[in-house]
Amino acid sequence: MRIKILVDRRASRRWQSRLRDRLARVAPQADVALVAADGEQSFPSALDSLLALERMLLRRARAALCDSEAVAFHGELGDADVVVDLTGVAARAIAPGARLLRPLYDGDAHETAAAAALVAGACPHLSLQEATGAVVATGLPSLEIADGLTGGLEAVWTRVITLVEQAVLSPRRVHEPSPESARGVSTKAIASYYLKGLARHVARKVYHLCCHAPHWRVGWRYCDGPGVMERGALDGPVFRAMPDLGTSFSADPFPIFWRGAHHVFFERLDHREGRGEIWTQAFDANGPVGAPRLAISEPWHLSYPFLIEHGGELYMLPEASLSGAVTLYRCVDFPTRWVPEKRLLEGVEAADATVFPHDGRYWMTSVVRDGAGGYSDTLAIHHASDLFGPWEEHAQRPVLVDSRLARPAGAVAPRGGALYRPVQDCSQGYGRRLRIARIDALDAERFEQTPVATLAPGPLWPGSRLHTINRSGRLECVDGAIFSPKPMALRRLAHAAIDGPRLLLGEGSPTGAEAAAAH
Repeated sequence: MRIKILVDRRASRRWQSRLRDRLARVAPQADVALVAADGEQSFPSALDSLLALERMLLRRARAALCDSEAVAFHGELGDADVVVDLTGVAARAIAPGARLLRPLYDGDAHETAAAAALVAGACPHLSLQEATGAVVATGLPSLEIADGLTGGLEAVWTRVITLVEQAVLSPRRVHEPSPESARGVSTKAIASYYLKGLARHVARKVYHLCCHAPHWRVGWRYCDGPGVMERGALDGPVFRAMPDLGTSFSADPFPIFWRGAHHVFFERLDHREGRGEIWTQAFDANGPVGAPRLAISEPWHLSYPFLIEHGGELYMLPEASLSGAVTLYRCVDFPTRWVPEKRLLEGVEAADATVFPHDGRYWMTSVVRDGAGGYSDTLAIHHASDLFGPWEEHAQRPVLVDSRLARPAGAVAPRGGALYRPVQDCSQGYGRRLRIARIDALDAERFEQTPVATLAPGPLWPGSRLHTINRSGRLECVDGAIFSPKPMALRRLAHAAIDGPRLLLGEGSPTGAEAAAAH
């Protein structure tokens, strides 16, 4: 296969070289080359100025995918089998028999449309269009870690790379076109975006100085009837918060009834260390009993302690993407002794692996990342005839690029002959709300799902985020983030509020009694 990537000779960027390198890696038998071509006008000068300012203030010497880069062009369009046109030209003639792929941003072929959406406070919907007008891949990137316009463009172009890879390697699929938006980008809009971004940056710094952010907590209840997955709502018995220490948060609860007792396994993260561990909390008929206990700790971050019973044994698949593997742990002394049993996947940055049986096979959903872009927008599926593998990658690689419906949020639940998967909706930020999706089709080459309910924090479970739901028997658990101030930081701010004006007026420092009153 000969793949030619058309790049505007006047506006080549680092992400285009990354696309070439990525295709060369995933399709080693292909001949992949960058070819120079005449393109549409590049970014307006105001956008380039904003990117240069962000490079100076936010990134310093760190490279980004939107950086201009002198690339090495090789040859002409010639006898290409696949032409990936990144020039923004609305229509281009290619050789008969060649396949044309053109990325669109909210229906527009020019990359300025991506920047315009980001400046307007939105994320552009991505499409990959063929010469016939057919859309063969779509996606909605996650901006959960995007910092400024630079980070937003990096998140967008990373997922364009993902979609091109999917279109080249996966079975051909035809999608509905992404919604179109004729946004423009003016100097005034860019200036407003910069000022708002600066204000948000300062506010975020102050918030993180004064508060543990985010501070997650686990909610639990005993429920005898239909629960959240069945009702698509948080109503019913009131969720009560599991106690925490204040200096650490609790998240990703997975309850289980095992050997005659209820336990909840969860991520516990000490704010002072910033590394998650897996802990367990015993429950009796009235709720939590005794102190939580450590279950698994590793040199890398652990979270999302997915549990599965198999062959009379209890296993766990904690999220450990920083380890580069999905590792199955076996319980040897419930609930606090677990040993690594087998690496089910290796060489992959996969998060929140969730396993379930279907149609005689085991299926694993997770979100994957290749070192850049968001963490919550790219769904991968693997399948195997046995829990221990070998695990095969789904024919659709990846299955989905959508920040609203990709990331798992708990165990898959059967109901009425169908399977329902809770998913994180990260389109407004990481873990902001949950959706419940019905799996409509699943085999080695197909996956289809339909969202049937949306859940958000509110009066029934106060807070700012909601991103996990699980149930075992009567015990049902959720999690969410709440405001959690740092007492010492607030004391320092109080001192500053008192001391600052006095020192400016030459009145000296407060007395001990005054300082105590400020506390």
